[in-house]
Amino acid sequence: MGSCKLLCTSCCTTSVPSEAAFGSRVLCGRQSQPLGPQSQLITMTVHTVRRLPLAIRGFSSRLHKVSSVTSCRGFSTEDRHEPKYDMVVVGGGIVGMAAARELALQHPHLKLSVVEKENQLAFHQSGHNSGVIHAGIYYKPGSLKAKLCVEGLHLSYKYFEEEGIPYKKCGKLIVAVDDKEIGRLHDLFERAKQNGVPDVELIEGHDIKKYEPYCHGVKAIWSPHTGIVDWALVTEHYGKNFRDLGGSIYLDFEVKDFNLVEGDGDENSDNTKYPVRVISDGKSVRCKYVLTCGGLQSDKLAKLSGCNEDPRIVPFRGEYLLLKEDMTHLVRGNIYPVPDPRFPFLGVHFTPRMNGDIWLGPNAIFALKREGYKWTDIDLRELWESITYRGFQKLALKYVTFGFKEVLRSAIPRLQVATLQKYIPEISAKHITRGPAGVRAQAMNVDGSLEDDFVFHRETDCKLGSRILHCRNAPSPGATSSLSIAKMIAEKCKAEFTL
Repeated sequence: MGSCKLLCTSCCTTSVPSEAAFGSRVLCGRQSQPLGPQSQLITMTVHTVRRLPLAIRGFSSRLHKVSSVTSCRGFSTEDRHEPKYDMVVVGGGIVGMAAARELALQHPHLKLSVVEKENQLAFHQSGHNSGVIHAGIYYKPGSLKAKLCVEGLHLSYKYFEEEGIPYKKCGKLIVAVDDKEIGRLHDLFERAKQNGVPDVELIEGHDIKKYEPYCHGVKAIWSPHTGIVDWALVTEHYGKNFRDLGGSIYLDFEVKDFNLVEGDGDENSDNTKYPVRVISDGKSVRCKYVLTCGGLQSDKLAKLSGCNEDPRIVPFRGEYLLLKEDMTHLVRGNIYPVPDPRFPFLGVHFTPRMNGDIWLGPNAIFALKREGYKWTDIDLRELWESITYRGFQKLALKYVTFGFKEVLRSAIPRLQVATLQKYIPEISAKHITRGPAGVRAQAMNVDGSLEDDFVFHRETDCKLGSRILHCRNAPSPGATSSLSIAKMIAEKCKAEFTL
């Protein structure tokens, strides 16, 4: 395990401005206060600076940004007061926001906040996924993924109805395109039944067209409760619920470190009551406990608190194609392949979207940056960290042919057409165009194995680490399972932190 950092208050040189002002956007659940004299002074200063020469105009724009985004009280560079919370959740993706909302529901007496490094919620994985509401078919019986997905399916539909969130229960076919896949399809059907997937059926080839008129196959699994939704919109609703319950959300707050503040012997002092400092650039908050749901940055956050860096996050980009608008009638619901156990990823499928688009894909490409949504997104340091990791090297050697083919399909999209035609022969190269991409935070072990289930960790041998619970891996179906994961996380926090 990594060593734990212990810094006293006098060692920390981080600037710590007030709750609402930080220089980052703050969304508070409490009523905004009128702007005080400090804020009025800023406004006057901004107008004055705007009249200065262009050489210092950049300072004016930064100062104006600070004054325009504060929502609770004015900003002052001299104000070194740190906001204090019972718990801080790091990460404004769907799992982080669902967990924060559940903690607020279960513990209304706690003062809670969420810190998010981007300028909006659901900026990365939660806002770049396929939008599918999964039913729990693929996952190993007895695994957390299987249990939480089936539970999350029911909780999600109930929540959508309560919140008025648009969704479509369009169903899913998992199609065997030849006799070689029938055995694996039957195994998958048995797995679905063991997992308690509702109303799942095994259908013959001639019945496929009842659900998908243009789809060909010899046999299929029909899942009527699989659906689609905009998961970024769902995350925003979680955020609104959290704020309405009194929680605060800090945007543009990238966590750079965790420090443990030394107590001063007084059990009623802030140093004793709020010993953990969560630090960003020029700002920080204090708290009793921390929950991290960092997605693509989860291993780095864990390392900051003294945890082992493994499992390591290695990013894989999934690139989608779009079916052109005049051909979208070919697909009604989700059409998925029978997974091939020889390969680590599922393979190409057909996914309808809430706006009427049809996504085709994704492929699986090693990303050159953790948040790299295209080939030109490169971070040399992150790239070096990935390619020198023994786990990645072992995986790459094992699947070198598979990886090479995926790169070719990325460069030449029409190479994917043959795979698509196995399911819908009417599709040709002229019917597809490049679409969006997402990045999967793949947790990987040093032996090259992929973490396939949810992973949580707390470093109990370290004073700092013992106050921080990390969600190390929340793979698909993380979005579908978000409400059930949140319930489990809330119970974990209650047990481990005695909330």
